[in-house]
Amino acid sequence: MTNEQRLAALQLVLPAAPAPAAVYKPVVITAGLAWVSGHGPVCSDGSLIRGRVGSDLSLEEGYAAARQVGLAMLATLRAELGSLDRIKRVVKLLGLVNSAPDFYDHPKVINGCSELFAAVFGEECGIGARSAFGTGPLPGNIAAEIEGVFELA
Repeated sequence: MTNEQRLAALQLVLPAAPAPAAVYKPVVITAGLAWVSGHGPVCSDGSLIRGRVGSDLSLEEGYAAARQVGLAMLATLRAELGSLDRIKRVVKLLGLVNSAPDFYDHPKVINGCSELFAAVFGEECGIGARSAFGTGPLPGNIAAEIEGVFELA
């Protein structure tokens, strides 16, 4: 099954690929890799999931926000590449969680994105290296921001 077929089988709805919010490119392709800039949790209606995980949002809501970030990243990759079938594997994700000072489950939040990518790209190719950590406020008070590196087929 191809990446696009798995996406369809999962009945996932991608939001519109978000436009850059500052001076950067959403994706830079070099040396067979797609470097995806940090994305936030953009919903299909264009709204953002906002708040601090551990105070405004629960762990489950933070997980859902990270999953939504993954959907936004997929939308950007599809817009840039024409098809998700051009992705060979996830190489690396860096996840930032807008978290309360006493919240320590940042990896569990970013699992929302990692588990989505494992489902779309398959476990062998959808799980890469990863870092996840908490931070102070993110731009616009979004709940999570994730960037990634993908190997191209």
